[in-house]
Amino acid sequence: MLRKLLTISLVMMIAQANLVFAGTVKINEDKNMTRTDICKENYRELFKGEALSPNGDDPEMMAILQKYIFGEVFAVGELDMKTREMLTVTSLAVQQTLPQLKAHINAALNVGVTPVELREAIYQCAPFIGFPKTLNALAVLNEVFKERGIETPLKSTATVSEDERFEKGLALQKPLYGDEIEESMEGLPDDMGKDVAKFLTEVCFGDFYTREGLDIKTRELLVVGILVTTGNTSVLKSHIKGNLKIGNSKENITAAIIQCLPYVGFPNTLAALRTLKEVIK
Repeated sequence: MLRKLLTISLVMMIAQANLVFAGTVKINEDKNMTRTDICKENYRELFKGEALSPNGDDPEMMAILQKYIFGEVFAVGELDMKTREMLTVTSLAVQQTLPQLKAHINAALNVGVTPVELREAIYQCAPFIGFPKTLNALAVLNEVFKERGIETPLKSTATVSEDERFEKGLALQKPLYGDEIEESMEGLPDDMGKDVAKFLTEVCFGDFYTREGLDIKTRELLVVGILVTTGNTSVLKSHIKGNLKIGNSKENITAAIIQCLPYVGFPNTLAALRTLKEVIK
C-alpha cells in the first residue's frame, strides 16, 4: 500500500513539473517572438489577413506602419484587444480619417466588440468633437453594419426620460468632477455660463454617460483617447483624475494614451503623457 501511494505521489509530482515546464516554455516562446511575429499574429486576429504584403503601391510604408502598430504599440500594457480597438476607433472618428475608421470598425467586430459597444463608443465622441463629425463616423459605422448583415437601427440603450437628464447626469458627474465646470463658467455676461454648465451636465452625462452598452470606466477611458487625439491637455487633466476616481489604473490610462500614438503622432501623445505624470505625482 505504501509503495502504491509513493508511486502515485511520484506520478503527480512529475505531472506538476511537466505543467510548470510547459508554462515556462510558453512564456519563453512569447518573449522570443520578434515584433514581426507579434505583428503578424495581431494582424491576423484583427483583419483576418496576412500582414507585411509585398504588394500595393507603398509596401515599405505599410511594413513600417504594421510592425510599429501591431508588433510594438499593441504589446504595451495590459489592455485587451477589444479595448485597444475601441480606443483606435474613437481616435479615428475624432480625426475623421474615415477609410481607416472603416477598417478598424471591421477589426473591432472581428475581435469581439459588439455592435452596441461600437455605436456607444462613437456616440460618446459627440460632446467632445461636436455632432457633425460624430454623424460622419456613424455613417461609416452603419455602412459596415449593412455590409456585415447587422440590422439597423440597433436597439435603444437610453435609460433616462426627458425630465431626468439633469438629475441623472449630475449623479454621474458630481462624484468625478464636482462643481469645477460650473465654477469655471462663472462671471460670463448675463450669467450665460450657467446655461453652458447645465448643457454639459444634461448632454455629456445625462444623454450619453447614462446609456447602456458601455460602463462608466470604459467610457472614461475612451474619453482619454478622444482628448489625446484633440490635444486638449487641460480637459485631459480633469479626465485623468476622473479615470482614477472611477477605478481605472494609472497603468491602463498610460497604455490607453500610448495606444493613440500611431494615430495622432508623438507631439500629442507626449503632451498627454506629461499631463498624466503631473496628475499622478
